[in-house]
Amino acid sequence: MSNREVILKEKIHGLGAEADVVTVKIGYAANYLIPKGLAYRASKGNLRHLAALQKKRSLREAQELIDAQAAASKIRKIKLTLELATGKAGKAFGSVTTMDISKALEEKGLTVDRHNIDLAKPIKHTGDFEVPIKLHPEVTADLRIWVKGQEGEGSSGDE
Repeated sequence: MSNREVILKEKIHGLGAEADVVTVKIGYAANYLIPKGLAYRASKGNLRHLAALQKKRSLREAQELIDAQAAASKIRKIKLTLELATGKAGKAFGSVTTMDISKALEEKGLTVDRHNIDLAKPIKHTGDFEVPIKLHPEVTADLRIWVKGQEGEGSSGDE
């Protein structure tokens, strides 16, 4: 066949976590996963090592949960203030995006991947907002954001 079962040694995004037995293309296993030390062949002998890998996985997952809960606690205490360029009539020029929120959190000492920020669409008006941030499959924190207007100097006056 053109597929081979392997045992993952560590978490690989889009494929699985350590101790998972996955089926991949032979070339991917033989040319990438096994030579890089990311997986073993799923032979009878190697299947005996699953217990050690499962213990490593459970320790990593427990630590990820603890880290996510700590980050959630910090996020719940923060209230970000972001500025949105507006014209004389209050019309917004631009918007607040997940990238802006991620950068503002980084300035506060918290690193959050922008893909974990659950912003349905960019914020295009001033006001108070609560934005959910998914830190872990079991942990979500609501971040309070206050978006205030900053009147632009070079507004066109087309309003």
